[in-house]
Amino acid sequence: MNITKDTIIGELVAWDYRTASVFKNSKIDFCCNGNRTIEDACTQKQTDIGALIAALEAVTAPAKESGVDYSSWSLDLLADHIEKKHHRYVESKIREITPFLEKVVRVHGNRHPELLEVAQLFKASAAELAAHMKKEEMILFPFIRKMVAAKNNGAAIQAPFGTVQNPIRMMTHEHDGEGERFRKIAALTDNYTPPADACNTYKVTFSLIKEFEEDLHLHIHLENNILFPGSIAMEETFATA
Repeated sequence: MNITKDTIIGELVAWDYRTASVFKNSKIDFCCNGNRTIEDACTQKQTDIGALIAALEAVTAPAKESGVDYSSWSLDLLADHIEKKHHRYVESKIREITPFLEKVVRVHGNRHPELLEVAQLFKASAAELAAHMKKEEMILFPFIRKMVAAKNNGAAIQAPFGTVQNPIRMMTHEHDGEGERFRKIAALTDNYTPPADACNTYKVTFSLIKEFEEDLHLHIHLENNILFPGSIAMEETFATA
């Protein structure tokens, strides 16, 4: 879609849910008043239309195919990437999704009681992921970086928690819990399919949660299948040195 001053806000959000965050940040109602043009909304809110359109174009720009071979990365670099990209994504998206989900429950919860359980599950996930990521950032990832440094310097290292497999076992168990939680959310929402009476906010909320789950799958894949096995293998080289 070519975004211009005459673009209808509601149609734009329906075309690409990511634009909702831009309108929300500008305090422009894309749901109940979504039948306005961008120009009309900017005039009413006294918002710079050029800056708004630029932000909308940036958020809808197609993502470049990376084709990155993460398995070729050093473990410390991969830990940094997971922390700076995926952990920060989780934190920012929880802050974005939570008020949307609360509004949808408040407005549509009587007709769609499954939303109450979805909100409870997502709230539980937000709390568990916050604690989970903190443990990785404070305990596991720093040790992985120390292992890499010791390996590069030909030094020895001993895990303060016995073996790196101990925190990895805990992290993997918690990953399994999140996977089960989001399988329940997907089932409750018919795989994030909005009902016929869904408003734009309802549709955006489902799209955001679906995107959140997809990123979480990649996040967990990088840890379970690359970072954790690589860390266990590296620790074993110290034992046999």
